[in-house]
Amino acid sequence: MNDVLDRLRAEAGQAPGGGARYEALLAADAEGLAASLTSAGLPLWARELAAYRLGLAGDRRAFESLVLLLNHRDPPRCEAAARALAVLGDPRTARAAAALATNELRTAYALHPVRLLAALRAPESAPALIRTLSRLLAPHDPYWRVALACVEGLGALADQRAREVLTRAQSHPRLAVAATVALRGLELS
Repeated sequence: MNDVLDRLRAEAGQAPGGGARYEALLAADAEGLAASLTSAGLPLWARELAAYRLGLAGDRRAFESLVLLLNHRDPPRCEAAARALAVLGDPRTARAAAALATNELRTAYALHPVRLLAALRAPESAPALIRTLSRLLAPHDPYWRVALACVEGLGALADQRAREVLTRAQSHPRLAVAATVALRGLELS
């Protein structure tokens, strides 16, 4: 949590009056944080701070903002959103993460949705990870980190439906070791 707050404090400090606005959001109650999510003209760091704090508090009013942040191009924002969504406990989270992970146009930003799906262990998790990994097994696919996260997630889920795609992943040099480990886990479950 401190790493997220430190990053947001640094961003706030770069804007005139940002430090005071940061401190106000840090001290705000749930109603003030929720109101800030719909305030016009609020900078991204402020919306992230409000959504992150609400998410960690289990306040579902943060859901939409956190999903938008999970789909952001900036990896630290995605990671913080995934962390807050995992705690939030909103039943819509797995569907949203699955939609982001399987969106072929957003593959470059799918790492954190993939990891979130594995952590959630929801019914949508394994099918979405299988689908995403299947299309990333093409030769020379540039998104091997996303593919590796899928392999690791499928290994953690130990879902038998992943056997075929994990077997295919063994032929990819960057995925082979993790795929073999995941397949061994399937045999033990």
